[in-house]
Amino acid sequence: MSTATTTSTRALVALDIDGTLLDGEQRIPAGTVEALDLVRAAGHEVVLASGRSLAGLLPIATRLGLTDGWAVCSNGALIVRLDRSAPSGYVVVETRTFDAAPVLRRALDVAPGLRVAVEEVGWGWRTSSTFEPGELNGQQKSVPLIDLMTQPATRVALTAPGIRRYTDALRAAGVTVTPQGPDWLDLTAPRVNKAAALDVIRTDLNIGADRTVAVGDGVNDLEMFAWAARSVAMGQAPAIVRSAADQITGSIDQAGVLPVLASLVPVVDRALSPLAGQIATAEHTAPGPVVLRVWHGSGPDLARCEAWTLQDGRWVCHASIPSGVGVTMRAIETAALDAGMPYPRGDEGRRRAQWRSVAGDGPAGFELPLSGL
Repeated sequence: MSTATTTSTRALVALDIDGTLLDGEQRIPAGTVEALDLVRAAGHEVVLASGRSLAGLLPIATRLGLTDGWAVCSNGALIVRLDRSAPSGYVVVETRTFDAAPVLRRALDVAPGLRVAVEEVGWGWRTSSTFEPGELNGQQKSVPLIDLMTQPATRVALTAPGIRRYTDALRAAGVTVTPQGPDWLDLTAPRVNKAAALDVIRTDLNIGADRTVAVGDGVNDLEMFAWAARSVAMGQAPAIVRSAADQITGSIDQAGVLPVLASLVPVVDRALSPLAGQIATAEHTAPGPVVLRVWHGSGPDLARCEAWTLQDGRWVCHASIPSGVGVTMRAIETAALDAGMPYPRGDEGRRRAQWRSVAGDGPAGFELPLSGL
């Protein structure tokens, strides 16, 4: 996929988390959230695609400002819609499970000292023994090993000294085995990987296969790289991962994801505020005339802000404006003017912006036409 294409045409941008958006100290490189906001304002769909469990993905998604949209968890075993209006903050769309008993029995035969963890979606893990802090995301509950074999599982983690050498033997049990180091294996259902889950999302969003971008740094990203029209490996990725990618960017310590994200959006005036920059980005990338639509929450601040465009004779949502959430309609007006986007105003008095009422979710919805519409 060419850079020119991705700046002007809606794309699905699949991003690994650990080693791509998050460093080993759990820090997000400076400028990442702002860059993601601009990518979303350009109309692209940002999808987190991680080996993390849902319990481990959710807090990182919140830190990234990605509280609405799609996510792939547990190496593709779980597809969710992030939704800040949902009681849990998400809605499970698809779950792929498997019978863990046969492969666990085989693992116990070949790997003495085996520790087992079975994912509990949205909560944490049931474990055969206690895992150290940081080894697993979410809470833990130790249970008898036999109890870990009684229910279908989305993801199972196995750890034992040198267990990676048994990868092929465990795959013969009919499961997907993903090494995460010499002493750690992740198990999921047959044919489960990030690519298969991402293609479900791509199809639902009606985005062409040639409009897909993937960035990652792990062996569990190889299928995702083969799936994407444009694949980018982080600089610190193993050689096998770098060789599978279309291009290589900087390491996580160099915030290597930032130039990739920047290639997906048009250049805007860096002196603009984040809100004005996102409005300008939305207007520059929309295929037709643009209006800004906003909806209030329970107070005066906005619960939602989107750019809508006229396409084939009907208005469709082009992009979210992340920085438009939690501000006032007056702030939207000011930012639009700063971005050089004129809008209709009254002829007398204070020449206030001419907002129009629109139907939509929330207590009140209004739209502000840009460019004199």
